[in-house]
Amino acid sequence: MKTKSTLFSALFFLLISFSFAQKNKESQSIISGKVNISKYHSRSDLKDMKKGDLLVLYIERIEVIVNILPNIAFATKPGITMETLGIPDTKDNKKALEENIEASTTYFDSTIEFQKKILPYSDTTDLIAAILFYESTLKALHTYEDFKKD
Repeated sequence: MKTKSTLFSALFFLLISFSFAQKNKESQSIISGKVNISKYHSRSDLKDMKKGDLLVLYIERIEVIVNILPNIAFATKPGITMETLGIPDTKDNKKALEENIEASTTYFDSTIEFQKKILPYSDTTDLIAAILFYESTLKALHTYEDFKKD
């Protein structure tokens, strides 16, 4: 009797492990991370802000740009996967996407580390100009589809 229960338990665990092994991971989105900003600003809005707040805005805009612009030929919004674009779901393609995401994350982290140390020394006028430039670039993403028309 003990042999039957042991055999049944082993078979049960084997079937469970097979069912988990067969489940495919969901396709990873090409664009991940922060992909939008909460508010666009005018020059006068920015002039009224403290430099510390401007630094935060600057870094947020860099994050969005780093997450979107390198992949603009594929997607401008999150949720687009290789599968939805018709790219074969091969091991090499998955690895390439994972490496790209990892490289973007590493680049962003090192850029932000540098920005936090050096950016406080920037001129406030230049910081405001950079934020306005980044915001105009992000606004332009809303018209990206217009460039795809023949």
